[in-house]
Amino acid sequence: MTTDRTTLNHLRHELHTPLNHIIGYSEMLLETATEGRIVALEPRLRELHEYAQQLMRLVDEVLGRTRKDNEIDLRRLGTQASGPINSIIAATDELKAQAQQMGAVEVGQDLERIASAAQTLHTMIADGVNAPAVVPIADAGTARIAVGRVPTAETGNILVVDDNAANREMLSRRLARVGHRVQVVANGQDALALLRQQPIDLVLLDVLMPEMSGYDVLQRLTADEALREIPVVMISALDEMDSAVRCIELGAEDYLPKPFDPVLLRARIGACLEKKRLRDREAMHLRELAEWNQKLEQRVKEQVALLDRLGRLKRFFSPQLAELIVAGGADDPLATHRRDLTVCFLDLRGFTAFAESVEPEEVMGVLREYHAEMGRLVMEHEGTLERFTGDGMMVFFNDPVPVPNAAERTVRMALAMRKRVAEMIVSWRRMGYELELGVGIAQGYATIGAIGYEGRWDYGAIGTVTNLAARLCGEAKPGQILVSKRLLAATADLFEVESVGELTLKGLHRAVTAYNVLGDKA
Repeated sequence: MTTDRTTLNHLRHELHTPLNHIIGYSEMLLETATEGRIVALEPRLRELHEYAQQLMRLVDEVLGRTRKDNEIDLRRLGTQASGPINSIIAATDELKAQAQQMGAVEVGQDLERIASAAQTLHTMIADGVNAPAVVPIADAGTARIAVGRVPTAETGNILVVDDNAANREMLSRRLARVGHRVQVVANGQDALALLRQQPIDLVLLDVLMPEMSGYDVLQRLTADEALREIPVVMISALDEMDSAVRCIELGAEDYLPKPFDPVLLRARIGACLEKKRLRDREAMHLRELAEWNQKLEQRVKEQVALLDRLGRLKRFFSPQLAELIVAGGADDPLATHRRDLTVCFLDLRGFTAFAESVEPEEVMGVLREYHAEMGRLVMEHEGTLERFTGDGMMVFFNDPVPVPNAAERTVRMALAMRKRVAEMIVSWRRMGYELELGVGIAQGYATIGAIGYEGRWDYGAIGTVTNLAARLCGEAKPGQILVSKRLLAATADLFEVESVGELTLKGLHRAVTAYNVLGDKA
């Protein structure tokens, strides 16, 4: 007796379903027996399991896909299968009686499932492919399987998708026994809906299902960006290479034929879950890296802005002071405010005649040397450079960061400048340049802040104290450092001075008593 290959493959698949149930439930009962709960049933259970294995080998031998059609005889299958099937039924009846005596209700229920599967198998072989399906167990559709003690091995949240209720129940119990959290659905549509609602670590997906096959579900998953990273293991009673290849090509992580070897099933699931964990960690690290990059970009922008601000502030302040302002150690100096300052003006005597008598390149060379040396001393004493005006410079102290000894700092800076210019004058005179330094210093309140317009801002101080220092500088003879009476009061114990009398200064209504600083007190 022969028939076409498609019908025979379908028959082999249908026969595998009850065989899988017999083998699967007997294996779970054997595991329970080895745990010591029903140890008395173990010998007979092993015999039952061996009969089922014999039947599986017989079905695969008679209906094997490698056999030629003219070699297949279904009558031979019916004749040779009757003995093992009857032995399974007999063993099941005997074991049910023993389980009842032991009060093992759940064991009896599993034995009843084995007996039902054996009866179905007998009918299917007798009738060919038109036998009724295996008597289903109670089907709750989509359900969550209770989890017992979680073992030390890595576990996950697994979704079982199978249209056969007995398959779902048996596979779910296998997974729950080793600590996995298991959910089950009966079709592809329910599977896709659940996957979009809940986090799932692994999907066990049956290949042959009505309406939407496992292939269709797999295609939907791999096409969905939100779901494609979930590993899928295809399960089927079909063991054709073409089916396995198609599943892998569609994006399945693995392919497992029924019945499952328990050790192999655990190993494959463990490997898939480990890959999923690694992919999840990689995705998490990539997200963290993206966040770090975003934060880094923001930090870079902030740093660039700080550097830009620092560069602008260094035009007016010493590097240390500019960095202190940027770091938040000083108030915003560009905001208008009032402060008690010491102001120092200095310029070169004879500069106008010098600039008229030499080439512009020589003038610029002298100014570069002069500005560089004076600027260095301003920075050393942490003064604030307000402006350059050719040979003239204005420096003040006590802003933007208050200092307790502003007057002393100003005078010491002026003395250092006079000493350095005296050294420079030696080389200037060798070149015929007649230049000297004059300095004026005053103390008082001024209004300070940004002066200018958008795109061109300067930092300036406005007040009588700046006018007084400028006028004292204008009256200073070569080498003199003229200071106001108020500033002298703050530094009288530190420096040797001489009075130059009362000076009538332009722009000031009253005469001003001024003093020339000679040097430090002995």
